[in-house]
Amino acid sequence: MTWVMTSKKQFYLHDDESLLDGLLRTGHDINYQCKEGYCGSCRIKRIASSHVIDYPFEPLAMIEEDEILPCCCRVQGVIYVNHELL
Repeated sequence: MTWVMTSKKQFYLHDDESLLDGLLRTGHDINYQCKEGYCGSCRIKRIASSHVIDYPFEPLAMIEEDEILPCCCRVQGVIYVNHELL
């Protein structure tokens, strides 16, 4: 089970749910377009995570080292994100 911590809420991701879908389900206002890592409009800041965050494929959108693409990243354990910085 993956737990997500934001400044607004703590919640867990459902099985096979992307981080983006979990954020949207819990009322977070996240911009997105493609949901496949191409556009980068969903990028958010990763504050900390208990496990390595990876991608099933290399996203085309450019991101900084402390940013992630919640539409296509794979997260496990506990992750702290700040979606309000961008």
